[in-house]
Amino acid sequence: MNGKVAKPDLQVAEIAERQHGVVSVNQLRCCGISDDAIRGRVLAGRLHRVHRGVYAVGHAALPPESQCMAAVLALGGGPHGGGSALEHWRAAVSHRSAASLWELLPVAQGPCDVIVAGDGGRARRAGIRVHRSLSLTPTEVTLRHGIPITTPARTVADLRQATLTHRPGALSGRELRRAIRQANVVGLPIDGDDVEDRTRSDLEGAFLLLCHHHRLPRPEVNVRVGPYLVDFLWRERRLVVETDSYLYHRGKAAFQDDRGRDLGLMRLGYEVLRLSERQVDEEPDRVAGALAATLQPAVRLPRNGEADGGALPRARLDRQLPAD
Repeated sequence: MNGKVAKPDLQVAEIAERQHGVVSVNQLRCCGISDDAIRGRVLAGRLHRVHRGVYAVGHAALPPESQCMAAVLALGGGPHGGGSALEHWRAAVSHRSAASLWELLPVAQGPCDVIVAGDGGRARRAGIRVHRSLSLTPTEVTLRHGIPITTPARTVADLRQATLTHRPGALSGRELRRAIRQANVVGLPIDGDDVEDRTRSDLEGAFLLLCHHHRLPRPEVNVRVGPYLVDFLWRERRLVVETDSYLYHRGKAAFQDDRGRDLGLMRLGYEVLRLSERQVDEEPDRVAGALAATLQPAVRLPRNGEADGGALPRARLDRQLPAD
């Protein structure tokens, strides 16, 4: 009798080991465990319900990988037959949760993002953010640590779309740029043709929004000053602002090129302020205050023996805001 009980439990343990400690009710049944036996194991504390039809084996303290696998099992009902990961599991970790599993972003509290093909089915599941897609293809789903997950390219594309359209799972502009930048740093394959343009435009958009919120004059964007294409220009004040993302300005050569541009612009009579991505995102009040000070008109003071005349130059802005 003990042997008959031990064999199904051994099979369940082997499955749970492959699946980060979680199993589906269908897998339990395939191991010969009836619904009544499942309920008995739940009462005995050997199985712990995570989602409807999904159980943790042995304990309920699940790390992020286990939570993701449980969410995939809950939506996909798998595993099933089929050659591809999408056909086999019928669901995959996506969006913010996929970015965390790919180590593009830190793990965040909240529901697990899971994508399924098609547009039907329940829109809500407790602890799961469901994304349904008519465009999801088998080539866009792979395995990472045994967990079905959207590819890095699909993950970034989904995050970008959600952020631009303010859909569930949207990131801040800074988080999106961080995910793209990290994918580039570690060499994960993403769609490089438009990633750089979109990353750059996101940072420029954040700077323009900063100017708008702080009621600063709107600058010209991406204009030529002599031989140089500059990010932002206040022509009357002869002020140039360059916004530097890590993706574009990493490395010794880029550093030297930037300083060469700055000297060239200064020779043409322009003041150059170079802002980092972090300063734009995390220190908008400080940046706006510095810009407001340097954009204000020069103060006129009288010369010796004259009622008015000479100008007191406005306070000069440091060439680059010092990092804290």
